[in-house]
Amino acid sequence: MEDYQKCTYLYFNFFLKFTVQIIITKKNNEQHKGIQMSETLTASATLINQKVKFEGKSGDNPPVILDYTPPYGDNEGYTSLQLFLVSLCSCSGTALIFLLRKMQKTINGFSVNASGERREEHPTYFKSINLEFTINSPDASDEDVQKVIALSEEKLCPVWGMIKNTVPVKTAFIIITQ
Repeated sequence: MEDYQKCTYLYFNFFLKFTVQIIITKKNNEQHKGIQMSETLTASATLINQKVKFEGKSGDNPPVILDYTPPYGDNEGYTSLQLFLVSLCSCSGTALIFLLRKMQKTINGFSVNASGERREEHPTYFKSINLEFTINSPDASDEDVQKVIALSEEKLCPVWGMIKNTVPVKTAFIIITQ
């Protein structure tokens, strides 16, 4: 019997005698390069001043500071949309690097830049995003990069997957062969 099934079974056995609340997180058995992925991720944001400055935390990672521009905030941290762009950059970048290395391409350097155009009316979410990948590789071709960008969007990058049907993402890339 699986662990989560045992917990459910125990919960029902105790239910008649006690009020017990058990939160069960079922683990996904899918493996990614030896790392077991969980279906549930957690994060928190705690207000740390009298405006809208937050300390954000997830797992055992160092906290990040989030804030907003004056007059609502003091501009002392990332905005939520800036962190979203950073997440999209790192997620898509991870997918591209993984795929290029799987194709046995040499990666001597890599960077991703993102820009997002916001709506003028509230909520001011992104109405479009541009991603530019700079790849330093002596053996990656334009076709290789186009292929891995498409795979990143379609299958590998969950951040991109969350927005691909609602926010147009335009991509460009530069390959440096030196």
